[in-house]
Order: sequence, then C-alpha cells, then structure tokens
Amino acid sequence: MDYAQTVRDICIELVNHKDRLEVREMPSLDEDTVVLHVYADHDDISKLIGRKGIMANSIRRLMSVPGRMNGKRLDIKFESYDE
Repeated sequence: MDYAQTVRDICIELVNHKDRLEVREMPSLDEDTVVLHVYADHDDISKLIGRKGIMANSIRRLMSVPGRMNGKRLDIKFESYDE
C-alpha cells in the first residue's frame, strides 16, 4: 500500500495551496514503522494540525487502520516550508 499517496489524498482537500503539498516517506530504523513527513505552507500546516492537534490526530488515527491491517506502525509528522 502506498501510505504517502493515501495521506496526500486526505490532506489535499484541506489545504489552499495544493501544488505546495508534499508527502515523503522516510527510512526508519524499525522495519515495521513507516515514517511520513507532510510538507506544506505555514498556513496550510496550521490547518492540517488544527487547534490543539485535533486534525493531525484524526489523520493519524484514520491512517492507523490500514497500517495495522498490514502490520505496520505509521509515524506522521507535519512540517512547514521555511520561508
């Protein structure tokens, strides 16, 4: 399963600058862990994280389902582009 594309499909509907959204899968020391970095503009990252992290936690919870089905643990981090 392409976790990065799935997270991108979820996040693309929530951001204003869709062309600046990027999701990268990074290597992990643990083979059962998938690390995903979501990059977007500062305002869009604020939307993706949400107040008190509610939106980010919802995305993580949603993505934990396919991760568990494949025996993987997903670690999703949200970062803004430096301007």
